[in-house]
Amino acid sequence: MNEIIYPRSPREAMSGWVYLPRFVDKIRLHLAGKLHADYQANFTKGFDGSWLAAAGVTAEQMIEVVKNSVTDGQVADWVAKNVKKSEAEKVAFRDFVLNRGTEGGDITDRLQMRKKDAGLANRNDIQTFVDFIDADEKRI
Repeated sequence: MNEIIYPRSPREAMSGWVYLPRFVDKIRLHLAGKLHADYQANFTKGFDGSWLAAAGVTAEQMIEVVKNSVTDGQVADWVAKNVKKSEAEKVAFRDFVLNRGTEGGDITDRLQMRKKDAGLANRNDIQTFVDFIDADEKRI
C-alpha cells in the first residue's frame, strides 16, 4: 500500500471531543485494509490511546462501534450516549492534545527530532505535535 490516505486533522472535533474524527478515520482505514504503514505502529496508541483513556473506552469497543456504523453521526450518537465525561474533562483533553510538544524537556526534544527527520526543522510555525501532523500531512 503506497498511497497515503490522510485522516482528518487532529484539530477537528466530534461530540465535543477534539481528535475523535481523526481516530474514526484511522479506524475506518484500518478496517478497509487501507491504513498506511506509517500509521500502523501507533494505531490505538499515542493520541489514539490518549483519547481512549480520556473517554474510558477500550480500543476494541471503539473499533466495533466504527465497524458497525456507516456515518460519523452514528459514531457521534454512540459517543454522546456511552461516554459520560464532563465538559471540563473534554477541555482538559483538548488542551493536552493541542499543546502537546510545548511542555519542554524530552517531549519538546522529540518534536524537534520529528521535525528534523521530516525535513521541517526550518518551520518555526510548527510548535506542537498537532502542528507537525498538519504540516506533515500537507494541511499547513
